[in-house]
Amino acid sequence: MEKINAIGRRKAAVARVYLTEGTGKIIIDKRPLDVYFPSSILQYIVKQPLLTLEAADKYDVYAHLDGGGYKGQSEALRLAIARALVKVNPEDKAALRKEGFMTRDSREVERKKPGRPKARKRFQFSKR
Repeated sequence: MEKINAIGRRKAAVARVYLTEGTGKIIIDKRPLDVYFPSSILQYIVKQPLLTLEAADKYDVYAHLDGGGYKGQSEALRLAIARALVKVNPEDKAALRKEGFMTRDSREVERKKPGRPKARKRFQFSKR
């Protein structure tokens, strides 16, 4: 198996993933997963597609992350890993879609409007 690459996005985060056969190590920007994401919840989010297919120790994942915060980056990485796994074996797509890992979450931050403190918040109304 050669290198399989895929891309995942969430909010402002972009994840580029390279999947190869291996022992299950996940390297993000030349750092191991537990160093890049110290939170066990975020580590779990990243591993979800691999755990769903019981392939956590079959593939090595090399990823480059750009933009966004740690939550958006972890979810972008999850999408990219899921897309790469489908490129390896298209029959796995149904199982990953059932868990919701194949859907790109397109929600973005709404822009701030002029004359308001935030996107939708108004200044306090004063009658007098």
